Amino acid sequence: MARVPYLDAADLDEADRPLLSRPINLFRALAGNPAGLREFQRVGEWIRYGGQLDPRLRELAILQVGYLTRSQYEYSHHVKIAQDFGVTADDINLICRPSAATPADEGTAIVLTAATEITQDLELSDQTWQSVEALLGTAQAIELVLVVTHYCAVVRVLRTLKIDVEPDYQRYLQEFPLEAP
Repeated sequence: MARVPYLDAADLDEADRPLLSRPINLFRALAGNPAGLREFQRVGEWIRYGGQLDPRLRELAILQVGYLTRSQYEYSHHVKIAQDFGVTADDINLICRPSAATPADEGTAIVLTAATEITQDLELSDQTWQSVEALLGTAQAIELVLVVTHYCAVVRVLRTLKIDVEPDYQRYLQEFPLEAP
């Protein structure tokens, strides 16, 4: 059960109601601080719609963060979002069934390695940074770091506030389970 109430648009001042145009539990919880939610959403929108990173690679990196941190909320939401951006079941299996799946290309393997290192080690090795930069160029390599570190922060918000996975997202956890890595 969440530590803070889930607000609805009707609970907010009229000017803040658009913050809940997508009324997922994370946003409904953060709506208790509309200014904070507004900034939080701005970063997420830039990542999803304003960045230059290939959407498939971006979503695989985010899924890797959700998987490694065992964040049911983040993982289930991004399974859906990834599929909306054309990520396949085979791609998602690279995350949740790595022993049964092989990356289709070296770029995918590099991005998953980078997301793993940032999430688990809180940094990238020099070798991984060089591989990421060679693959993506400096600007997109920095973007990958921003994406992964943002979602490392998101999973901490989710866990700290104990945000519940909505029933509509439970099916993604059944299809692509969060098993021990």
